Amino acid sequence: MDITTPEQLREIVGHPHPTVVEKVRPSLHRVHIAWLTACPMVFLATSDAGGRLDVSPKGDPAGKVVHVIDDRHIAIPERPGNKRVDGYLNVLENPHVGTIAVIPGRGDTLRINGAARIVDDADYFDDLAVKGQRPILALEVEVEEVFFHCSKAFLRSDLWRPDTWTPDALPSTAKITKAVLPELDEAELEKAFEETEFRKWLY
Repeated sequence: MDITTPEQLREIVGHPHPTVVEKVRPSLHRVHIAWLTACPMVFLATSDAGGRLDVSPKGDPAGKVVHVIDDRHIAIPERPGNKRVDGYLNVLENPHVGTIAVIPGRGDTLRINGAARIVDDADYFDDLAVKGQRPILALEVEVEEVFFHCSKAFLRSDLWRPDTWTPDALPSTAKITKAVLPELDEAELEKAFEETEFRKWLY
């Protein structure tokens, strides 16, 4: 049976504990700022005007992936990439974004939702430089909601337990790309997707 009403949904899921509701804040607390400073990875969710979604990972050394402007604003830098800019194109149509900030080894995460804008320079760009390279853009997010999310998903998945990791269960990135685009040369793909090759173009 399709679930089509909030009442049906609540009948199955129930209602959140008051603490879960009350932990949501409209601005950053010092513990949120400390988390963002220690975080090396953020997932950015965006949507275009028609509701088509995109989620993009943003990774940098801790302290460089999110810049706290003040208790109501953060900035996420953009580095050289594949130039698809799906999320940025979405923001131009619909400024509402959601983020999840992850710290390796921790099951809990920090979620920030708000309205975003794209900037090509700001006085904090120098602070976000890595290996001498400033960001090419930044996404500034005005905080509307910020809260910590519990660790159940990470505990269920055993994400941080290396003994559960099976990266070789799937073919290499080059082989996967070859399967999707058979006209490409596999040997060239293997070289292009080597980690040492990728690292040349990170910044």
